[in-house]
Amino acid sequence: MADNQQYAEIRRRLEAERAELQGQIEALSIANDDQQTDYGTGHHYGDDATELFLRERNLALNNNAADLIAQIDSALARMDAGEYGICDRCGREIGAERLEAKPYATLCIECQSAVEQERVVGGAPAA
Repeated sequence: MADNQQYAEIRRRLEAERAELQGQIEALSIANDDQQTDYGTGHHYGDDATELFLRERNLALNNNAADLIAQIDSALARMDAGEYGICDRCGREIGAERLEAKPYATLCIECQSAVEQERVVGGAPAA
């Protein structure tokens, strides 16, 4: 398990990543506000398609950033509650290397691998 100094560094990284993501969301919101929304009203179809594509892309990026912020907020809350670094599935400690690589991880590497394997097996088409 990570020590207090490692947790302090992880917290700093999480807070910095959260601030960066919040900035991205704000920039995407401004970009979407600047785009036209009156598609098909005398504009070239190619221009309309480009604008619509950019708007949809920005929305997807915004949703991804918001999801990551939620994961970061959850990790910070677990830190505050003294529950950070504990696997949600098996209750064992999450390795320091995993937390270093993915500081908002909620599963140890073994449980994450098992969950991914279950998705592959459960999602495989019937033969």
